[in-house]
Amino acid sequence: MIDKFERVFVAAIAMIIGFILIYLGYLGPLFLDLIQFKTHATVVNQLLGQDIVNMFVLSGILIAGGILLLAKKRMGVYLLIMTPLYLFYYAISYALGWEWMAPDYVGNSQNYFFYFLAVIVGGLIIMLYCLSAFPKKVTNTFRKGSLRLYSVFYVLFLLIFASMWIKEIVEVMNTGTTRGYDIAPTAFWLVRTIDLGFCLPLGLISIYLLWTRPNQSYAIQFLFYGFFVTQILAVNSMSLMMYLHHDPLVTLSNIIVFLVLLVILFAGFIYIIRNYKVQ
Repeated sequence: MIDKFERVFVAAIAMIIGFILIYLGYLGPLFLDLIQFKTHATVVNQLLGQDIVNMFVLSGILIAGGILLLAKKRMGVYLLIMTPLYLFYYAISYALGWEWMAPDYVGNSQNYFFYFLAVIVGGLIIMLYCLSAFPKKVTNTFRKGSLRLYSVFYVLFLLIFASMWIKEIVEVMNTGTTRGYDIAPTAFWLVRTIDLGFCLPLGLISIYLLWTRPNQSYAIQFLFYGFFVTQILAVNSMSLMMYLHHDPLVTLSNIIVFLVLLVILFAGFIYIIRNYKVQ
């Protein structure tokens, strides 16, 4: 009885969060432009890209995952566990990441705070449920050679990613500014704090667990890759919108790099999935 209640409850939460993302995206700059954020006008280009992914990718994953969970399909759990970290990142950024004390910027996004809060709470509920409901009886078929190659490649990938942010942080410490810093310093620090303090450690831990507890870390692998794949989709969407609107903070070479990262992450996700077997 409790299991049924939890399954139905989480499925309902997932679908509600999916519709909230559609609602917020519709009210945002992509359509009605009723939600305005206290930040520089050029940042709106990034918001357009974020809303595209929220409305047409994340909402679909959440709603489909909720429906499949109601139907007792394992795929529902697989879909939903990909969403919580993205939801945390998105909602925290939108609730906190603006220049609230800057007198030159105006906005009304504070009126939608409880929607962002609902996304965070919903993501937490989804994550806790999916971690407990994820298949426990799994075996892996990782070969030491391919796993070693994968591990070295992805550790280097994560460290290069981290070094980009660290370089900009050091530049701010030494000079007081860096590329794009002056227009939105709060957003700058929020993104780098989350990436370096949470996303990077999670990625490194997921690789460590492949060597020490591969069968027990199946859910963690999905959680990690679910976040990175959905987030890189959002980054690509943002960069495309910035490029189309002639934003000086992005170039064609940036877009190519982001597309390469998307391919790399998809390839890693496929490698992980293909080497797990549910008993």
